[in-house]
Amino acid sequence: MERNALLTAGAVGVVVVALVAAAVVPGVVADPTDDGPVRPGPVDVAGVSIAAGQATGETVTLEIETRIDHRGNPTKNVSVLVRAVDAESGLLTTTQELDVGTLSKDGEVATTTNLTVPREGGYDIEVVLYSDDERVDQARKSVRGVSAIKPPYLRSTTSFTDSEALPPVSFAIADAGEDRTTLDLTATLTNAGDDPAEDLSVLFVLRQAESNIVASRTTVDAGTIAAGRTETVDASANVPNDYNYYIDAVLLRDGVVIDTARGAANLNPTRTISVNQTREDVELRVEDFENGDGDAPQRTEYEQTETSSQAPGFGPIVAVVGLLAAVFVARRWSK
Repeated sequence: MERNALLTAGAVGVVVVALVAAAVVPGVVADPTDDGPVRPGPVDVAGVSIAAGQATGETVTLEIETRIDHRGNPTKNVSVLVRAVDAESGLLTTTQELDVGTLSKDGEVATTTNLTVPREGGYDIEVVLYSDDERVDQARKSVRGVSAIKPPYLRSTTSFTDSEALPPVSFAIADAGEDRTTLDLTATLTNAGDDPAEDLSVLFVLRQAESNIVASRTTVDAGTIAAGRTETVDASANVPNDYNYYIDAVLLRDGVVIDTARGAANLNPTRTISVNQTREDVELRVEDFENGDGDAPQRTEYEQTETSSQAPGFGPIVAVVGLLAAVFVARRWSK
């Protein structure tokens, strides 16, 4: 009986000690539903897209959109590192880091990073995703032809036509003189935009094909070209005969070059050129392209003549003396 009482008293004491310890020291009694620290949900790069932003004459801003996919528990300290690497040299051009913060909802989140790079060549865009300063994913995308992204002052809906039926530059002979020829020049322009094009002008430059010497230069106002219309701009030029010329047409707006085109005028009947032909070395008379009225240098003609020379000798008197001496010696030998 005493033994049972002692066992009962001991059991009660153990329960009391356990209850007191649980009340005084938290965590002594483990929660059967506790699985340890909460693990952050997974994040990864779902996609990368690149758009052209603001451009200047030297630089362009690339807008990099990174879509981050998140699932599960909240993920803290998420960040994105974006860098641009020159595609030709492999050198790092610029880098930018963006703090995303905590992602708690399931689904995709879009972030945008702006990178300003030189407006030339191409770039490899690298995107690195971090969670708590640990790299968890990365992606890579390339962009080429950055120079085609033009600043506002270079953008225009009007350009020279590109058609065999309507060549961008053409000419006709208005007057053929003895020494010089007058050419009627025509440039064909098309406005492919939705608004009229204004404040345009065309510069015509005629250069002697083999030397690049400018023979004529003139600028003509192009007026206003309505939306969707094709118009021609006319000018005239007076150049020396018997030469071939490149006709360069430059489309300008407020002094800024918008577009260029080239034609060829063959005024030398023995030689022809095209806009794609390489340069050929021929005789050039520079004075034909001078602005003054100075006389051209005359070509000197040389006539072939015969010349004779007499080597030093003894003359007729010395020859007679020599003959008499030879006779005298012969007579002495004969005695």
